[in-house]
Amino acid sequence: MAIDSQSPTSSTQLEMTRNVHDVNSTAVLKQKSREGGDEVLREVAQQFEAIFMRMLLKTMRQAQDTLSDKDNPLNSDQMKFYRDMHDQQLAVNLSSNGSLGLADVIVQQLSGPTNTRFVNSPQINTISGEEGVLNAAQNISAKPTNNEEKRSSFNTPQDFIEYLLPKVQPAAEKLGIDAKALVAQSALETGWGKFIMHDKDGKSAHNLFGIKADTRWAGEKVVVNTMENEGGVASQIRAAFRSYDNFSDSVNDYVDFLKSNSRYADALDKTENVKGFFQALQDAGYATDPDYANKVISIYKGDTLNGRNSGVNIGIMR
Repeated sequence: MAIDSQSPTSSTQLEMTRNVHDVNSTAVLKQKSREGGDEVLREVAQQFEAIFMRMLLKTMRQAQDTLSDKDNPLNSDQMKFYRDMHDQQLAVNLSSNGSLGLADVIVQQLSGPTNTRFVNSPQINTISGEEGVLNAAQNISAKPTNNEEKRSSFNTPQDFIEYLLPKVQPAAEKLGIDAKALVAQSALETGWGKFIMHDKDGKSAHNLFGIKADTRWAGEKVVVNTMENEGGVASQIRAAFRSYDNFSDSVNDYVDFLKSNSRYADALDKTENVKGFFQALQDAGYATDPDYANKVISIYKGDTLNGRNSGVNIGIMR
């Protein structure tokens, strides 16, 4: 089918991207992603879900092959080839039907000011063979829509690093820790500044470190969705977080927050060891994510923060 590049996005054109064996599907998706819109966002989210489902199916097939009889004619290379083609298309069809619900979550997080707390997943830049889909997702998520202008303060991780590093330097000196460690933690909490919390009117909370607003907090607050891990089970809840007038206030409050809470005393004694510091924070209950410290350290030691590449990591919900 010929594609009229001058025509608006249509469901027929996007339907083509649901055929995994269509060589033009990725090109169509990338082209339409530049135009933005909810329909394209939905398609990208469904393709991302299809990637995930294909990975699941592939893992299941590998386990099945390990246990099956190698002399069985159904295990020939030719049969496996057609089976893999079937599985790939099956994953696309299932994602189109919303079988996992992952696409719905992605659409909710990337469209409009959703007030969902994000955490960046370090070093997840591309998935082999799916760069076109992920690039399309980045194109869409980078486009501000309606009230999104105040949602993101930074266009790239490099913008975030260059702005924040000098701002956290005084705080780092007070704590006795490398300033890049604080940038890494904030990058994890905010997705490199892409998803800083905001109120219902789109005003930024300037909350760089994900500090909640408990009864001890007398200032402004924002209530957002956040994922908490209790007993190994992750669930989404609504929680109040501290809101600041600017980023400097957020940085200063982070220092005060740690120093005024006795449960973080062990962490403050380990600031010369960045890994030990964040592990102690995690052990003291700073975050419920059981892999929180490792994620921060991965960013701290990673290529992006240390200027070895310009890749953009993908934010995922905490």
